[in-house]
Amino acid sequence: MKVAVMGAGAVGCYYGGMLARAGHEVVLIARPQHVEAIERDGLRLQTQHFDERVRVAASTEASAAHGAQLVLFCVKSTDTDSAAQALAPHLERDALLLSLQNGVENAGRLRELLPHEAAAAVVYVAAEMAGPGHVKHNGRGELVIEPSTKSDEVARAFVQAHVPTDISDNVRGALWAKLVLNCAYNALSAITQLPYGRLVQGEGITRAMRDVVDECLAVAKADDVTIPGDVDAAVQRIAETMPNQFSSTAQDLARGRTSEIDHLNGLIVRRGEALGVPTPANRLLHALVKTIESKGR
Repeated sequence: MKVAVMGAGAVGCYYGGMLARAGHEVVLIARPQHVEAIERDGLRLQTQHFDERVRVAASTEASAAHGAQLVLFCVKSTDTDSAAQALAPHLERDALLLSLQNGVENAGRLRELLPHEAAAAVVYVAAEMAGPGHVKHNGRGELVIEPSTKSDEVARAFVQAHVPTDISDNVRGALWAKLVLNCAYNALSAITQLPYGRLVQGEGITRAMRDVVDECLAVAKADDVTIPGDVDAAVQRIAETMPNQFSSTAQDLARGRTSEIDHLNGLIVRRGEALGVPTPANRLLHALVKTIESKGR
């Protein structure tokens, strides 16, 4: 299978690298410094089980997606519209776009923007770009994808590449479950610039996270979203399984970049307002992150 990764940061490089390592034809569409390093030395894929250089194509241009049967759509939620427009002239008619993004609205937005099949995936991975062309995997890595015309083929490819993958009829609920985790951890990790393991040891932090989660669950209930599994156990498990991981929001703020907070705690605030559900804890975290962003700029 030919696979294009649009927005090959940590998430895109990890999953694209795993597919390339399994023998698929993969092209990473990434920032110039990553493309230069990958073209020169290959993608360094450093996981908990191996540290290898994977030979994979790389480009800064969306046109590199030409001929791809599968496009892993990994750009920030804030860049969904512009990235979709850049890809549009280069997509094969039967290409599947698989959104590996934070938030709950991106796959729907892709379906509005492009006349191609788009499906959502829920991503559970701790990864970071440790340098140009160097992705470091810190934990987990499983995917949950929604049914599509190619879901069986895509799931099989990921599983054969040692990426645990399930197909679910309730990806909306799974996306919300991931959203709750992000709302609980991302902003607090960003504000404190602490990894998850140290963050939860802070005085009053777990209680504050409890308030955030309760608001998220109240909004989900009002929005007729069925969240699978034990949310409280999942929240606790994040700090246990990814103790050294900084949130993507923390990494964005540390680099002076705009974060996805509008699509995380900000989404809870907006949906809460629309549904008449108060969300003061999420509102405060959203406001603080936005203020830090503006200070950095």
